[in-house]
Amino acid sequence: MVLHVNLTDYPYPSGRRVIMGSRYAAATSQPLATLAGMEMFWAGGNAVDAALAMAIALTVVEPTSNGIGSDAFALVWDGHLHGLNASGKSPKALTPDHFSAYDTVPQLGWLPVTVPGAVSAWRSLWERWGKLPFEQLFAPAIRYAEDGFPVSPETARAWIHAESLFVRQTGKSFQPLKQVFFGGDRAPRAGEMWGSPAHAATLRQIAATGGESFYRGSLAEKMAAFAADTEGLLTLEDLKTHQPLWVDPISTTYRDLTVWEIPPNGQGIAALMALNILEGLELAQYPRDSLQSYHLQIEAMKLAFADVQQHVADPDWMTLATEHLLDKTYAAERRNLIGDRAMLAQTGFLTGGTVYVAAADQDVMVSFIQSNYEGFGSGILVPGTGIALQNRGMGFSLAPGHPNLAGSGKRPFHTIIPAFLTQGNEPLGPFGVMGGHMQPQGHLQVAVNLRDYGMNPQAALDAPRWQFLSGRSVLLEQTVPRSVALGLSDRGHQIQTTAEGQQFGKGQIILRQKGALVAASEPRADGLAIAG
Repeated sequence: MVLHVNLTDYPYPSGRRVIMGSRYAAATSQPLATLAGMEMFWAGGNAVDAALAMAIALTVVEPTSNGIGSDAFALVWDGHLHGLNASGKSPKALTPDHFSAYDTVPQLGWLPVTVPGAVSAWRSLWERWGKLPFEQLFAPAIRYAEDGFPVSPETARAWIHAESLFVRQTGKSFQPLKQVFFGGDRAPRAGEMWGSPAHAATLRQIAATGGESFYRGSLAEKMAAFAADTEGLLTLEDLKTHQPLWVDPISTTYRDLTVWEIPPNGQGIAALMALNILEGLELAQYPRDSLQSYHLQIEAMKLAFADVQQHVADPDWMTLATEHLLDKTYAAERRNLIGDRAMLAQTGFLTGGTVYVAAADQDVMVSFIQSNYEGFGSGILVPGTGIALQNRGMGFSLAPGHPNLAGSGKRPFHTIIPAFLTQGNEPLGPFGVMGGHMQPQGHLQVAVNLRDYGMNPQAALDAPRWQFLSGRSVLLEQTVPRSVALGLSDRGHQIQTTAEGQQFGKGQIILRQKGALVAASEPRADGLAIAG
């Protein structure tokens, strides 16, 4: 069976429709970033050029979710699927003793800072597939940073949400970020112009040096010097030794659809494990908005998260192979644990800020994601550079003996996960849903919507979502039918509902259908899909 989705059926009223083209397509959570990608296509670039231009632009136009100091992951199809893990390691000086006064890794300050990998991802992907000059990919972002741009509504909401946290910070290490992002002790409002000349200057330097300045030149020296001046552990040696990793993507077949993810240290494996559990439950026999469909998906996700929390870490420290976690016999054993009542499970993951871009042309397709983790990250911004450093170290465990225990030179557990779909060795396309531990849950729901319920990409994104939180707690989008919410409660799920769409992630999809590229962008964000 070849996957064909209904391009004319839109059961959920988002007001959006799929965008279709034959040559190229691009989708991001911010329209100006999507236009940056289209500039690359119009200049003769390919999907990798477009994806990178969008990612670089997003460090300017959506700084609430990512920045120059982010990490990144990518999946690229060029006839085969390739994976890139550009997450950075913790400083070599970091030890578990640094957290002796904490129950969890703190959100702010230098302790959660790991080496930023996004710049290395830009360079590595461009070297392998880029057609345009490296510096050309930075032109839209530099223009937005220098000239300023109107802050989009959902980005403004996230910025305002972070305002109280950062305005009250008084330490020396937090002042540069406050000056750049919260001038006058306030966040910009929707429609207000914002720019950052320092950000533009840094992007010019990265572009001109092919990223070398960021890891081995003057930008690296500025990062290391600010760390030394403000009791940070990050050193020039940590930056110099950073290397992104080319990895073999992992996958599972869900019915006749193959879903691909990046292997650990990311949580993409959770989506695959949950799909393995669901596969034997014939979900399509139940209506999409039925109690049983919701219940079975939630329970499968709980079981996957329980294993992921226990075992997933930097692969150099994992004690259980990914092959075991993806074994379908094991999935069948886990499936047998699902009954009519809500199970008790724990995850403990946090909700973060992330950007995801999808790009495709006739030869290359790209699934790319980058993130600061928690909004503006650690709150550390290197003076005069616009480099806001991520707080990815929050992904570490502080439990003694855990494979993901915080320590020297380790990649932490990562929430950000790009995904890709194939069928019968043919590419269907890239997709992703951002937002902390909502991401594998979003991947699961999108895959189910496409495969079991035949939804087109826009409808698959529009559909009401659920999010397992912890224990028996489940967050439902307000548009979930009341009968489903009441039924889940009767089965022991502790139900909360919210109208806040960003709680349920922000997704993008490009799907190849009968030679056309069908693109869709998340209605819960400011996003835009364009195809030509």
